[in-house]
Amino acid sequence: MVLKRMVLEIGMGTDIRGTDPTKAACRAIRDALWHNSLSIAAALGHPLEAMHVDIRIGVPRPEQVDKAQVLAILPYGKGSVTVVEGGLEIRNDEGTDGTLIANACAIVSLDVA
Repeated sequence: MVLKRMVLEIGMGTDIRGTDPTKAACRAIRDALWHNSLSIAAALGHPLEAMHVDIRIGVPRPEQVDKAQVLAILPYGKGSVTVVEGGLEIRNDEGTDGTLIANACAIVSLDVA
């Protein structure tokens, strides 16, 4: 199998009144994916399920992200999720809550051998 990168999609997501890394990560990948309708697989004679989607998330406290929830957002294709330290967290004045920002990319590849 020879995977060839076809598409790079980028998104940002927030948990505005909370600091849930999974919520922000899910919103970030939705932002990346929901601005496009990829026809690359069909154009190359592949079914939609042949797409390989490598999801990468940058968020504070990456160990708290539920990767299964992020992966469940994919409408089709086979996916993987990698979460790293990144994003941004802004605490409120009292330090009791805040806003959390996640960045995401989806790298879509096809086997074109």
